[in-house]
Amino acid sequence: MASVAEATAVDLAGKYLTFKLADEEYGLEILKVREIIGLLPITCLPRTPVFVRGVINLRGKVIPVIDLRQKFELEVAEDTDQTCIIVVDVTGRGGSIQVGILVDSVSEVLDIRGEDIEEPPMFGSNVDTAFILGMAKAKGAVKILLNIEKVLSQADLERVADLG
Repeated sequence: MASVAEATAVDLAGKYLTFKLADEEYGLEILKVREIIGLLPITCLPRTPVFVRGVINLRGKVIPVIDLRQKFELEVAEDTDQTCIIVVDVTGRGGSIQVGILVDSVSEVLDIRGEDIEEPPMFGSNVDTAFILGMAKAKGAVKILLNIEKVLSQADLERVADLG
């Protein structure tokens, strides 16, 4: 009988869109990704959390944009010609919403096998790693696989949903 960790790793196997933030590579389940777009003009909004860069108009639809560097409390960096927005579907209490995730650059889509995914490391009760699906070993490096549903808390999602 397979252990819980083995069953979870098999369930996590699949295609992931990989991207860079600072010097790290992350991955998102490809089924959560709606599209990848270049950097568009972002309208800043007052009184929003620091990680909310603002909103964009994507073909007539207003979509909130989350600066993942700010959300992860990484050093702020200037936007470059590689900076892009990954539009993802996120499920909150009010249903599914589209959110733009601002990243440094998009890398590629990888097909990651279950046996190449390990559970996130434990850092004790003071460090929340619930937003990490697993650690994938791919192409000679470790990719941090994100659970986009948990990157934003329920309260974050409700605030962001009100922006769109």
